[in-house]
This record gives sequence, C-alpha cells and structure tokens, in this order.
Amino acid sequence: MKCGGYLLRSILAGSFLILLTRAEERAEENVDITINVIWKPENCVREVKSGDFVRYHYYGMLTDGTYFDSSYERGSTYDTYVGTGWLILGMDKGLIGMCLNEQRLISVPSELAYGAEGTDGIPPNATLLFNFLLLDVWNDNDTIQVETTYLPENCDRKIVASDYVRYHYNGTLLNGKKFHSSYDEEETYNTYVGKGWVIKGMDEGLVGACLGERRTIVVPPHLGYGSKGDDKNIPRSATIIFKIEIIDFHNPEDEVTITITKEVPDCKRKLEDTDFIRYHYNGTLADGTVFDTSYQRNRTYDTYIGYKRVIPGMETGLQGACMGEWRTITFPPHLGYGEKGVEGKIPPSAVLTFHVHVIDFHNPKDEVVVDVIELPEECKSDETKKAEVGDYLTFDYEMRLMDGTLLDTSKSSTGDFGKYLGKRQLIPGVDRGLVGMCVGEVRGLIVPPHVGFGEKGREGSIPGSAVLNFTINLHKIEAPLPDGFQLYWVEDPPESEEELFETIDENEDGFLTLSEFTSFVLDQVERGHARLLPGYPREEVIVDLFKHQDKNDDQQLTPEEFTLRKDDPVLGSRADEEL
Repeated sequence: MKCGGYLLRSILAGSFLILLTRAEERAEENVDITINVIWKPENCVREVKSGDFVRYHYYGMLTDGTYFDSSYERGSTYDTYVGTGWLILGMDKGLIGMCLNEQRLISVPSELAYGAEGTDGIPPNATLLFNFLLLDVWNDNDTIQVETTYLPENCDRKIVASDYVRYHYNGTLLNGKKFHSSYDEEETYNTYVGKGWVIKGMDEGLVGACLGERRTIVVPPHLGYGSKGDDKNIPRSATIIFKIEIIDFHNPEDEVTITITKEVPDCKRKLEDTDFIRYHYNGTLADGTVFDTSYQRNRTYDTYIGYKRVIPGMETGLQGACMGEWRTITFPPHLGYGEKGVEGKIPPSAVLTFHVHVIDFHNPKDEVVVDVIELPEECKSDETKKAEVGDYLTFDYEMRLMDGTLLDTSKSSTGDFGKYLGKRQLIPGVDRGLVGMCVGEVRGLIVPPHVGFGEKGREGSIPGSAVLNFTINLHKIEAPLPDGFQLYWVEDPPESEEELFETIDENEDGFLTLSEFTSFVLDQVERGHARLLPGYPREEVIVDLFKHQDKNDDQQLTPEEFTLRKDDPVLGSRADEEL
C-alpha cells in the first residue's frame, strides 16, 4: 500500500501544480475556494446538493506539495453528509454541484479549512489542495429508480408481491464498478417477491415487471445493504444498480394455462383419464429456450393419462384435447419439475411451456368406430347380400394415421385386392368393421391399436400404438365354399360321373389331361354351374384339383382316379390355408 501511495502521490502531484499559482495569488484574499474541473461526464444525471450523502476518494496536499492525507492509502472511500457540518466548510462548498464520476481539484483557504490553529499534519493558516473523485451520491429521501430498457409487445401478466421470480442481473455500484453478475454464475437468481427474501429495493423494483422485460433498478443504500454493505463487494452506504432481465415468474397458486392454437372443427371425442395418447411436442422455458422436442427423436411421446405417468401439468393440460388439435400448455414448477428441475436440462423452479400436437388417442376399452360414407339405395334392402364372416371380399382401401399421413393403399397394387372375412387375414379391427357391408358401400373405420397393429406397430411403416383411419370401398362379396372344397357344384352335374368323364375326354383316348380338365372346369364356372375356391388364382386351384386326383402322378386321370361329385370334398388340406 505504501508503494501504491507513493506512485499515486507522484501522479497527482503534477495535477496539483495547476492550482499552486492560483492559491499563492489568492493567499491574501482567502475569501473562497477555487475549483478546477478535471473531468465531468457529458450526462450529469444528478448533482450533489446540501443534505446529500456522498462517497468519494480524495488526495490532500499543501500548497508546497506536502502530502497530508489520502483515502486511497486508507483503502476506503470517505463517506459523509454534505452541508451538515460534518466537513470543513471548504469541503462542503467544494462538493456541491459535483456529478457522479466527476473529478475536481479544489483549493481551500485556511479560513474555510483549519484556520490559524491548524491541526495534526496541517500547519496554521494553511491553504489546502484536494483532488476529489465522486463515486456515489444519495439522499435519505431517495426512493428506488426504475427504468424499463426493453418491454415485450405482449405483457399478459405482471409481477406482484408473493410471486416467485427467476431473473438474470448485472449488479454495479453507482460509478459502474461491477460487484456481481448472475450471468457469470450461469444461473438465474430465484426468489419470492414481497416476502423479504431480497433487499427492500429489489422487492419494490421487481413489482410490475413483465415476462422478458429488462429494467434498470437504482437502489439507495437505505433500501439496499445499508451502512454496513455486504462485507464482500458492496461498500458501506453504497448506492447499487441492478440491470435485470425477467426470465420467468409464477405464483404458488398458479394452475395450468391452456391456449388452443389450432382447433379441430369436428371433434367427436375428447381426451380423458385412462386414455392412451400419442403426441408431438416442443418443450420450452418461458424465454423460448427449447429444452426438449419429440420431433428431433422422430417419434411421438406415447403415454397413459390419469396414471401419473407424466408430470402433473401435462396430465392436466392434455385433458379435453381433440385428435389433431394443437395447444400450448404452460404450468408452474410445482406442477412440473419443482425446485430441483432436471440437471443439465431444466433449471430449478422453472415455468415450462409445451407446444403440443395431438396425433391420436384411444382407450383400451374402445371398439372400432364405423362411419358409413356412401350407401347405395339397394343396400337398404334386407334382400341385398351383406358381408358375413367367412365371405371372400374384394375391396379397395386407404390406411392413414389420424393426422392424415398415408400409410398404405390397395390402389398401389395390381389386380383386385381380396381377403376372407373372419379368417385372420385382416387385423381384427378391419375384420369387425367390414361385417354387414354391401357391394358399393364406402365406410370409414377408426381402429384402435389393440385391434390393429398393437404396441409394436409394423417396423418402418406403422408406428407403435397408432390409431388407424381406414377408408374402404367394397366391390364384391363371394360366399365361401363348404369346408374342404375347392370346387363346388352350384347345381348337380347334368351327367353321371362316367358320362362326365367321357364329355371331358375330348380326344376319346380314355385319359384326361390337365388341359382338358382345365377347359371343362373353367367352362362350368363361367356358366355358373360351379364355383372355385375364392381368393386363389383359378389356374392354381384347378392344378391342385387335378393333382389331388392323379394318384400315380402320371400327369393324366383314368376313370378310376376321376372323382368330381358334388358331395366329395377335395384338397381339404388346402381349403382353409391363408395366403
């Protein structure tokens, strides 16, 4: 400190020489102080007045350059009231009108200093030279000063006493010296407002702020850290300035806030407890910072509602949603991740906002929902054939997710698409939804996953636990053949079995070839006398019929091998096989 004091005296001594001549010339007058302003800020927001409290540094010398005192060497500012008799009269006069951070050189005649008697270190009748640097000024009547430097366009709510607030701040003394910053700590300052958890000036200065607002709060010491300071970085009796940014705030009485950003006009059902939901979301903090998103994982978040499988705010916020709806759900930390947050992801006591897109939902008790889109007039008759279990149906279909995403369509394949009803060739939900359809009818089917593709879905094409939306256009209904039959006579053959053999044996060689057999069967089917097993290529069925009778596998049938009677099942082992 001595070395520092020596250097300081050397530097300031040069400045004092400016006043030496003036002081000597006016030594005989000794009527007033002489002021020389070394530096003054362009914007002087406040000047020292009588009755103000000031904090300043100074360096004192006699006119011959003799050093007698310095606040710098003591390592602390000089703190006092102005104009109240606490200072020599010349000092009182020299401080009046000074601006914050202003530096002055003043010459004080002995009549306004220590007079003819002098004092310790100061001889009688001595003119004193002081170099002042004003660091702080305030008054006992001062209140906090609040200046809003940024105000968001939308301010739906303002901070009130009893709110809990998270904010960032830079804290400085009045002369601009930083004493602390939450940004340096990389975490917000979190506190209740109006409950004495912070200094009184901050309690008052935070009230009325909006989410995202930035404001500057000037706090006089009697509303800050008082005459003692904080024993760390804030001096005693110091005015302090906080430049704050409101990150979020809430009240312990707050509930979930829901804003529907995209409605569903025809909402036939709303989400409720015990439903299973699939949704996409972006999760953000109140300042818009994204902490999690399902889109980056390229899969929905899937969960039950009402079983405490999600945080309470989401449980509440999803209630009543429609399929396809977009909503914004905001909730306080006591309905989210609480005071602890999630390390590295969600700050403690953070208000959370989820931007949710409801993809679909269902209940394990749900059945297939059938919507008749088109119904031909003839379908209203009881005489019209309706699809029954066991029938072979030919139809077109589209399979989509509830958000409209196309997953599959029969129109992309060639030929008629057909399946047996009730033979496990279709997912259970479609099996049930096709029953009772007539030719020409168009139906929509909503199929929950437990009668669809289940929790696993189909890898690469159908998400797990997905509700599916089918549109089905029925073209043809074919009744099944009796069990075990691949060829069934609609009416008795016109001839006996021996005569039938001779009719088929066109070349009369006593044997039936596959070609002869095929021509005859196809002719009978075309005439409506017989039916082949639906759902299989005709030629393949006929070949199987032929082989089943060709016991010695010589590619021809003898009269003894030939059996094509109405009441004889053939190829029974293939009749119920699924393709």
